[in-house]
Amino acid sequence: METRSARSVAATVCLYTALVAVALIMVFPFLWMASTSLKSLGEAFEYPPAFFPKNPRWGNYERLFSTVPMTTFLLNSIKITGLTVVGLVISSAMAAFALAQLQFPGRRVVFMGTLGTLMVPYQVTLIPVFIMFQYLGWKNTHYPLWVPAFFGSAFGVFLLRQFFLGVPRELYEAALVDGCSPGGILFRIYLPLAKPAIATLAVFTFMNSWNDLLNPLIYIDTMEKMPLTAGLSFLQAQHGSNWPLMMAGAMVSIIPILVIFIVAQRSFIEGIATSGLK
Repeated sequence: METRSARSVAATVCLYTALVAVALIMVFPFLWMASTSLKSLGEAFEYPPAFFPKNPRWGNYERLFSTVPMTTFLLNSIKITGLTVVGLVISSAMAAFALAQLQFPGRRVVFMGTLGTLMVPYQVTLIPVFIMFQYLGWKNTHYPLWVPAFFGSAFGVFLLRQFFLGVPRELYEAALVDGCSPGGILFRIYLPLAKPAIATLAVFTFMNSWNDLLNPLIYIDTMEKMPLTAGLSFLQAQHGSNWPLMMAGAMVSIIPILVIFIVAQRSFIEGIATSGLK
């Protein structure tokens, strides 16, 4: 018995040691980025490289905001990402609720067709969508970056539909008997129950929109309308050899993602674990 207990303890220690080692490997690039953002230009290129800066230069961040309009880039990214998250969560929830609970002819065909769009490469629709937005006069505006989110996404519909299927059908029928409309059932009952799945979808959507570089480069022409990713691309073109400045910009761009993930971590993990279960 003691031998079996000792083996169990040893296995647990080995497991946690391996997990800590993997975590350090994953975190190290971010720590190196933070360290480089506080170095001088000479320290960033010295050999052998030193992990800790000799004299942390917090002025690199001040120089970053004076070199490019980082505040404008941040505000544009917050606006675009916020509208994208709100629009995609609401529209995907409505479509998912209809496909999960409402009975209408062709429901399965519609759902399969929605999933089929996941197999269409983004590059296939890139040019037609660009021509459409240009015809609408939306070139060099933020509309192409957030308006499509209000029409949902196949991934969001699938994720929330799987969660809604796990809600007992009797709850929906009881609400109908009490006189609640399908829209009221969705917003008053199903959405509060689906907080983990919604948090998961919101985090994924936030990350995709915040890190999107291709679409801003296609649709935005002026610096005052650029989001953060396009602004950092402009910074790289102008100061690509200044690694401390580049790493400072990367740190500014990654902090909001870290904050969102830390705040929504519990709901995010719960949503991933339960959305695929009936």
